[in-house]
Amino acid sequence: MPHDLLSGETKAPGTLILGVCLCLAAITWLVFGQTLRHHFVDYDDNTYVYENPVVTSGVTSRGLAWTFTHKDARNWHPLTTISHMVDCQLYGLKPGGHHFTNVLLHTTAAILLFLVLQQMTGALWRSAFVAAVFAIHPLRVESVAWITERKDVLSGVFFMLTLAAYVWYVRKRALGRYVTMSILFACGLMSKPMLVTLPFVLLLLDYWPLRRCLDRQSISRLILEKIPLLVLVAGSCIATLLAQTRALNSFQELPLRLRISNSLVAYVIYIRQMFWPARLAVFYPHPYNRLPFSEVVLATALLLAITALAFALRKPRPYFITGWLWYLSVLLPVIGVAQVGDQAHADRYTYLPQIGLYIVFTWAVVDIALLWRYRRQILAVAAAIMIVALSCCAWMQTSYWRDSPSLWTHALAVTPDNSVALHHLGTLLLKRGQIDDAVAHFQKALGIRADIDEGRANRARGLVHLDLANAFARKGLMDAAISEYQRAVQLRPDYANAHYSLGNALLGKGEIDEAIAQYRAALSLAPQSVEVMTTLGNALLRKGQVSEAITYYERSLEMDRRSATTLNNLAWVLSTCPDGSLRNGPRAIELAQKAVEFSARENPIFIRTLAAAYAESGRFNDAIEVAEQALQSALAQENSALARSLHMDIDLYRMNFPLRDWPRLTPAWQTNLRVN
Repeated sequence: MPHDLLSGETKAPGTLILGVCLCLAAITWLVFGQTLRHHFVDYDDNTYVYENPVVTSGVTSRGLAWTFTHKDARNWHPLTTISHMVDCQLYGLKPGGHHFTNVLLHTTAAILLFLVLQQMTGALWRSAFVAAVFAIHPLRVESVAWITERKDVLSGVFFMLTLAAYVWYVRKRALGRYVTMSILFACGLMSKPMLVTLPFVLLLLDYWPLRRCLDRQSISRLILEKIPLLVLVAGSCIATLLAQTRALNSFQELPLRLRISNSLVAYVIYIRQMFWPARLAVFYPHPYNRLPFSEVVLATALLLAITALAFALRKPRPYFITGWLWYLSVLLPVIGVAQVGDQAHADRYTYLPQIGLYIVFTWAVVDIALLWRYRRQILAVAAAIMIVALSCCAWMQTSYWRDSPSLWTHALAVTPDNSVALHHLGTLLLKRGQIDDAVAHFQKALGIRADIDEGRANRARGLVHLDLANAFARKGLMDAAISEYQRAVQLRPDYANAHYSLGNALLGKGEIDEAIAQYRAALSLAPQSVEVMTTLGNALLRKGQVSEAITYYERSLEMDRRSATTLNNLAWVLSTCPDGSLRNGPRAIELAQKAVEFSARENPIFIRTLAAAYAESGRFNDAIEVAEQALQSALAQENSALARSLHMDIDLYRMNFPLRDWPRLTPAWQTNLRVN
């Protein structure tokens, strides 16, 4: 085994290796343990977790099948989705538990990186330093502190396990070992398809430190050895392209020239951030056509120069070319040529690629230190200072992820012309009722996006118009809101929420047919949306199309059997519908009981529905008892209108009449319907 300069040993004892692993775990939890007190954030956490009915239902046979046959948030990563389902099964929607899993997986990945690198190189302290920097660098914060980025830390664990299995296979080339490695690689791809370049990384490791590339014949054999892995890569690429068809930006909106220019600059930005991780943000706006040509030229020249140096030093310093090409290749799938989203670059994209740079830096410094006196002491002190400094920076960066306001306020502070940060802050202000301030944020965001080329600007403007419409709706200015919603739909016809919000506004004005048309458009774009299905069902009821409404309620329950709103609405229809062929008292009781249970027996409207279901089934004593409970709850909530309705309900039940039999209520039997 190669001699390790810093350790002074050729073989590290097991107790020392264990000690390093414990230290890696300790520094990781010191930095990221604070996330256990953090909240969900309003940036995709809802889509991936707390508003995703398949995920919030926990681990179910139907959910497991769904993860492999459907895309989730425009991605196909079934193992990541399953991990979120497991978290919901264990912790419910308590964010601390979800954060715990992220930190645990990242800790595991860091320890595995150390063990694998130490096994391949025999250099214990250099491997430990690389793993420590990987564990606590501020660029890791986004991947660890953001629940949505579970795919990073989970795929990272499988990435390291695949490397470990490959080393195991190299020591004894057996079919079983190769199959094991392939399975782990497939799991990594099903966690995040960014791992598609891992077979190339294995070829780099064959060159150094495994030193399997001895001549042209051996190189050809090693390439052929990776073909089964490339088959898995092809399958992952196909699944990803199918899942991200709508997410991928067209070349008309963002020309190839601009994509390549930004990608070249991004490669250099990530290097700078490795050495100087300052002014980090959750979102960096894309420069589009505003990127200076001189910056692109300088970035290109620097990348070419480093690549040339790596090839020049490939024999005396083979770690250089392995680490550098590791960085270039692993980052390639997310560098921006195939652009998904509006970001210029993202901290999370460095999770695995920068390991290559850490290897180059660490081994190069040790080589340089061979000329120094007291080199071991100097390197040890320098390494400790770097780890402490990076840990402090990472701890501070992690603190900004404690909640949505902190996250977006910090993002706006370090990237002032950030329309995405303005949009999210405006949305938060809107929820707080600070409507004028929210409108100001939305209008400022719209002004920033107006500088973007027309194709990209239209997509962006569609979302800001939507924000303005929501603000106008909150102020009761429905005509102005509808006008903005219509503009949003015109600019972003592929945005389901714009159609849904326009439908709600139209329904509020009594324009039922137009509202239904918008709900159908929204459902065609978001076919798994329980909220859209339920609301469409409500609109159809107002139109008198009861059978079709029931169909949508049933479809909604197929997606989320714990949706109290949908359970209540269907139970109300089955209890009170004037059409006797559609009523079903026993089923209504079953549904209403679940709605009441899932709402913690705190919603008097749901309790009223249960009373109506009992009455429809002829259980009038139960109906009276439950209706009186609903009445007390309505009075406690000072809901006088509902209390009056419940008084009338109770009078009917005392005369042994179900709610549908009261002529005065028949025209308004839909009044107990709710929306999400």
